[in-house]
Amino acid sequence: MARIARAGIRFVILSVAGIVLVAVFIVVKSYSRARPSQPIEYNHKVHIENAGLNCLDCHVHAGDNVAATFPSLEVCRNCHNAEPVSKSAEELKVLKYVAEQKEIPWNQVYQVPDHVYFSHRRHVTVGKLECSVCHGDMKQQTAPVSVPYLAVTMDNCIKCHRERKITNDCLACHR
Repeated sequence: MARIARAGIRFVILSVAGIVLVAVFIVVKSYSRARPSQPIEYNHKVHIENAGLNCLDCHVHAGDNVAATFPSLEVCRNCHNAEPVSKSAEELKVLKYVAEQKEIPWNQVYQVPDHVYFSHRRHVTVGKLECSVCHGDMKQQTAPVSVPYLAVTMDNCIKCHRERKITNDCLACHR
């Protein structure tokens, strides 16, 4: 009888150990996914503090479109035309894109699932949400964002909707 009990305990311990190992593997795998790198080491803090820019100065369509969009070359060219305004090596990269009239190939960090309808206009203009709610305090970002500040998950969306007393009707967001 004691032998059966020991076998049962071993089974439970091995099962728990297996579950823990699988969980660790999943966590490690999710953190080791390739993080998007950006072609320019964009420093939000410098642009906000020194140039006095705000989110909509560069992400011009966040208030009126479904997608916020990346800054276009035209937006960058407004300040970075022919002569550098700083001693930054990154600015020289921007000036090269401007001289060659090539859009900067920014990489998307936030991914909204295909079955979800998300509108920046609805959240920024209609809902009057500050960008920092989902994107964090960009005034402190000195390097390009490589991971979402707030994961695009149903739990996060529902939590925010509940806190603000916004509908959680499935058809409001799901196609």
